[in-house]
Amino acid sequence: MNNSSCLQPSPATTVALPILYSCLFPAGIFGNILSAWIFLRKVPTRRTQYIYLANLVAANLLVCSTMPFLAAYFAEGHRWPYESVACRIAHYLGTLVMHVSMYVTIIILCSTALSQYATLKKNCGPQHSPALPGTLHGRLLHEFRRPKFAKYLCAVIWLIVLCITVTAITYNVQERVSGEFPTCYNIKVEAGERPAMIAAYLATLCFFLAFMTVSWSYYSLNRHLSRIQKNTCIGEKHLIYRTVKRNILVIQMILTVCFLPYHIFRPIFYVLLTDNNCPRLNYLVEIKNVLTCLAATKSSLDPVITLLLDKTFKKSLYGLFTKSTPEHQKQNNDIFIELGRNM
Repeated sequence: MNNSSCLQPSPATTVALPILYSCLFPAGIFGNILSAWIFLRKVPTRRTQYIYLANLVAANLLVCSTMPFLAAYFAEGHRWPYESVACRIAHYLGTLVMHVSMYVTIIILCSTALSQYATLKKNCGPQHSPALPGTLHGRLLHEFRRPKFAKYLCAVIWLIVLCITVTAITYNVQERVSGEFPTCYNIKVEAGERPAMIAAYLATLCFFLAFMTVSWSYYSLNRHLSRIQKNTCIGEKHLIYRTVKRNILVIQMILTVCFLPYHIFRPIFYVLLTDNNCPRLNYLVEIKNVLTCLAATKSSLDPVITLLLDKTFKKSLYGLFTKSTPEHQKQNNDIFIELGRNM
């Protein structure tokens, strides 16, 4: 890796990735701005579910805002001098902010799954009571469905990732790439310095903890449903069970399709990075960048997923394009009240 010309981008990097990011950017920005407007104006913000969703929208907007910088970086980064302003902007406002927002998204998705599972347990517990469970596990689950806890949790998540961002930027400003890597697109940028590698391993561990937590929630939900299958509660609350099960499954699918390939590959990437084989190095970097783009795709598709899954969001969006009448307003209010009781 001492050869500055070892890393040579192929058309998959200089053409395909800029096109993909350029297509994802307008769709993601439009969809998430529309979602943000609906959450701010139309949706009852006191619901725990929408506190998590609103923070997801904020993270999605940050990811989408980095896409033009990433498109420019992959198209022209192999020509930019490393010390250039364009390189610094693409690096800090592109790669760094996108990864920070990605992990905010992953943690909040995990929190959303726990909130959904806790909602089901509350609506059909042994005594059908919202009282605080006695076990530590039950108390913790109960917290995830409280709006006040959700606000504090999301604030802590953003604070932590902000601190990580400032630390990473400060370190990279001090640690300049030596003259053997003159261009912006180089192995030091693509792999990162040693602290960046350590942070990447910790982030990978964080992802798998979140992934296993969501998997546990879905497994526990199925066990819970099996145990109460003959209980009258399942008939009375059938819609809640179906909705919660579907929502947790969708979160699991998002983590599996968009984020799991990247996090399986990244440890492999760092292990094989010690090899000085230039062709292999190019393949590794390009696979990593394609999988990163796959992870970023989630932020552009999120408004579509929310539209398909959330009836309140769907009704609010429909209301933007239809004439509001007292009957429609009353119907929407009834929907909000009903969902507020269940979630």
